[in-house]
Order: sequence, then structure tokens, then C-alpha cells
Amino acid sequence: MELLTNSYFPLLEGYSFLAHGMFMEFKQAQKDMDFAYFGGATGVVISGLIWCLAGLIAVLYSTQASMLTLFIGGMFIHPLAMLLSKVLKRPGQHDSTNPLGKLALESTVILFVGFFIAFYVSKLHLQWFYPIMLLAVGVRYLIFNTLYGAKVYWLLGAVLMLAGVVCILLNANFVIGAFVGSITEVIFSIVIFNKSISRS
Repeated sequence: MELLTNSYFPLLEGYSFLAHGMFMEFKQAQKDMDFAYFGGATGVVISGLIWCLAGLIAVLYSTQASMLTLFIGGMFIHPLAMLLSKVLKRPGQHDSTNPLGKLALESTVILFVGFFIAFYVSKLHLQWFYPIMLLAVGVRYLIFNTLYGAKVYWLLGAVLMLAGVVCILLNANFVIGAFVGSITEVIFSIVIFNKSISRS
């Protein structure tokens, strides 16, 4: 099994990387993340439901309320995913020595930057808000293969990014991107959930 060595962290040369010490083995770190959160499926399904809620808010109320719903709802994805994982008899929390936990946290910066760009651009092209968010979320999902060792995230990321591009090119209605993101994530969450179950 491959160890996290100096090739991964050149600035930590001379330190040992033990499973129960400072760091754990890379594959074991992925397995820890996979088991704790059903391979990330709980987060993906919660995210999909929030996309759907934001879309419904746009239909029933306003585009501004919809964007605000996505932003506020997005901040609750991780805690709700942890709760759902625990309800489904998984830890809902990774090992404190797992170095991939920081990568998961750091990658959320992509979403904040994406939201800022999407919100600003929406003042010029309202219909582009959700397509840009699809692009940002899709980029972040590419990183999840490293987190969970599941290449299905490459496909999920690619589908979301392609959907974002298509929505922009077709100048799709404001809510289309929200529902496309919702349906895509809910479907993929089922696939990811089943794969995680089969690996455990």
C-alpha cells in the first residue's frame, strides 16, 4: 500500500508517516473518507436537493431569492451530510489524522469564488448565474476522485461543466441550470452510494 512520503509533502522531509501518527497511508485515507461519508454520496444528494429548492424558489418567488437560497443552503451541505451519514449508521466524520480532510475544506474556496463570479455576471446576464455555478461545482467534483478514490466524480464533474456550457450557449432560462444540477447530482448520488456500499 502506497505511503504518503516526501514526494507528497517535500517540506516535511524527515518526518515519518504512520497510520496512527501524524498522517495515514494515502489509500487508507481515501477509505476513511469513503466510509465516513458514503463516498461523498450524502453530500452530493443534499447538494442536489438544495439546487432543486433554489430552482423552486426562483419559480415561486424571485431570482434574487433563488440565488440567496443556493448560497445559504450551500453552507449547510456539509453539516447536513454529516448528519445524514450518521443517521445511515456511518461515522459522518473522518479520522483526525486524515490529511485529505484539509483538501476537502480547502476545495470549498472554488465554490465561493464561483458564486462571486456568478453573482456579478448575473447583473449583466441573469441567465448565466446557474450555468457558471454548474461550472464551479463541476470543477470541485474533479477533486473528489482524490478524496474518495472514486473516478465517478470525474464523470459527474464533466457532466455538470458540460451542462453549464450548453446552458450558456443556448441562453437557457434562469431556472433550467438549477434543475439540471439538481437532477444530475441526485442521480449520481445513488450511483456513488451504491458503489460505497459495495466497497465497505
